[in-house]
This record gives sequence, structure tokens and C-alpha cells, in this order.
Amino acid sequence: MQKFSTFTSIAVPLKRANVDTDAIIPKQFLKSIKRSGFGINLFDEWRYLDHGEVGMDNSKRPLNMDFILNQAKYQGAKILLAQENFGCGSSREHAPWALEDYGFKAIITPSFADIFYNNCFKNGILPIIQDSSVMDELFTSSDEITINLDAQSIYANSKTYLFEIDVERKRRLINGLDDISLTLQYTDDIKAFEKDYFNKYNWL
Repeated sequence: MQKFSTFTSIAVPLKRANVDTDAIIPKQFLKSIKRSGFGINLFDEWRYLDHGEVGMDNSKRPLNMDFILNQAKYQGAKILLAQENFGCGSSREHAPWALEDYGFKAIITPSFADIFYNNCFKNGILPIIQDSSVMDELFTSSDEITINLDAQSIYANSKTYLFEIDVERKRRLINGLDDISLTLQYTDDIKAFEKDYFNKYNWL
């Protein structure tokens, strides 16, 4: 997992509430357990005019140009703005995989579904909760937004907005530590335990 650092980006204003994980990455694309390759099918049913299936050549599929992600000004955006209860529905981890693979580094919304919120941290995405009044200001901004995780701040509209985050989750993001890399920090301790354990119970 990459270390999370301060960055500036245009934000995609997805003015939809209750965006569920099946909308983020439809169920037919969940056959792989690799974390990469899902970005091309992010918001597939909204992004394309036809029905998507695994193995299709997406470069030849008709785009829904009314969907905001297909508009030229939002190409390369790393921040997604959404309305309340983002990531509801099933607990599929493929949803943050698809968002991260597409290029999103942060999602700002008034509220998240709990499981999706937790899965974001595990996959290097910063989920930020802001009041609806702040969201209204961010939605109307055409300027780039700067996110500083260390300072826990969002800079937009010539204003600074602060956000809360758990101290340990912040540490993990800043240092690029997922569950596996966090465990690997204790490799020497694990090896010492295994050696001692098998010396005591060598009959196992």
C-alpha cells in the first residue's frame, strides 16, 4: 500500500446519496480476487450505455457522456465527493479496490456505510466525513482541493476545513501500512515465537 501524502486534485462531484457497492462495482466483475484491474468497470452501469461483462473490450463500449466521470474536466481526478450513506449494500471489498484502481485517493461525504468505511483504510483510500453544509460548499467549488492528512485538513474555496480521523488509522495511511505489512513489522518476534514453540512441542 502506498504512503498517503498531501496532494491537490480536482474533485468529482457525484451528487447521489445511498450509492451502494453494486453500483460502485457490479456483481459480475467480482470473479477475481486480485486488487487490480477493477477501475475500468468502476460505476459500470452508469458509465457505459451497454451491459458490461468480464472480458469485454471497454475501449469499444459506448460511454454515457451524461455521467460525470466521463466528462473531460474530471479526468485524472483523485477526490470523489458524494452524498450521505456512500458504500452501502454488500460488504464487497472490490468496491474500494475499484475506486483505488481508478485513481481515487480520498472520498468526502456526510456519511459512509460502516463496512465500506473500514475497507477504505485497508486499501489506502482516505474516507473523510464532513457536514452537509461543508459538502454544499465543496460541491459548488470549481477549484482544486488540497488534502493534508498530517494536518487533517481540506483546503478549498480559499478556506480550510478540518476533519477527524482515528490516530492509528492515520498512522497506517501515512506510513502505507495495510494489515499484512503491519504484521510483517513483527517478523522477528513471530520467528522467535515459532522457534520457541516448536522447541517446546517438537512432537507436533
